[in-house]
Amino acid sequence: MSGARPDPAVVRVPGPWTHRAVSANGIRIHLAEHGPQDGPLVVLLHGFPEFWWTWRHQLLALGDAGYRVVAPDLRGYGDTDKPPRGYDLWTLAGDCAGLIRALGERRAHVAGHDWGAAIAWTVAALHPRLVVSLTGLGAPHPTTMRDALLRDPLGQGRASRYMAGFQLPRVPERSLRGTDRVERIMRGWAGTEWAGTADFAEAVARNRDAMRISAVAHCALEYYRWSVRSQFRTDGRRFAREVDGPVGVPVLQVHGADDPCVLDSTMRRTERRAGAGFTHHALPATGHFPHQEHPTHVSTLIGAHLARTG
Repeated sequence: MSGARPDPAVVRVPGPWTHRAVSANGIRIHLAEHGPQDGPLVVLLHGFPEFWWTWRHQLLALGDAGYRVVAPDLRGYGDTDKPPRGYDLWTLAGDCAGLIRALGERRAHVAGHDWGAAIAWTVAALHPRLVVSLTGLGAPHPTTMRDALLRDPLGQGRASRYMAGFQLPRVPERSLRGTDRVERIMRGWAGTEWAGTADFAEAVARNRDAMRISAVAHCALEYYRWSVRSQFRTDGRRFAREVDGPVGVPVLQVHGADDPCVLDSTMRRTERRAGAGFTHHALPATGHFPHQEHPTHVSTLIGAHLARTG
């Protein structure tokens, strides 16, 4: 499965950025890169059901501001390798840590959306010397999410009920590869203002094509399946203990006030795990994709956070 190569035209979208592949943590990682090579490194980690292209606006804005910005396809997505294992947060954080080192950098600003945010929090917890600052969009600290699911079943539990369907074998994969499943997911999660735009339609089309790459649908669902399986495993409980303390870097959270997947109250509970400073912005009339729904505003918030933290 790891040797499958997609049509480059699907994920290697042309633009002012450049595409390259880097070997890190035992896999080949595809990334898009923009900005000066000697600028401070910024790593942008995407979520579900997307690929690196979700960060197209921030790649340009931050790269043009003097940062060296890279947006990889996560393990199992896009043109990155798709091994049969490694979809736990421990390994995914190792992918990001390995990528930073493979790019020849000692430290980086790490930002993530959705699963990318959970990975970013994990990198800051497990590899603290590599992280200058943390930015999370659309997902809280992973143990904050776990606690919210257990303690708020009528709130966050209800908002996350879609994850139960992802635990089934084979059926969710077939659905994700279908003609309209990606669009229904994104339309249900997006703010109403963005959902009616041409930009939204393009995002749906690109994500749908990327999800049809061989093995991507299965790998994407493995993130959700491992998050459930790990609750009953010794290594999963050990992971939760390892990451549960406060991180020692400044944290910026940007969240859509109308996000139906993750409640704003859940996001705010993350503050106790941000030991070096915490800033939270809830954007009105915004759903699960704030960096795409309000790209200029979000790029400005992230840029200001990077400037404050070095």
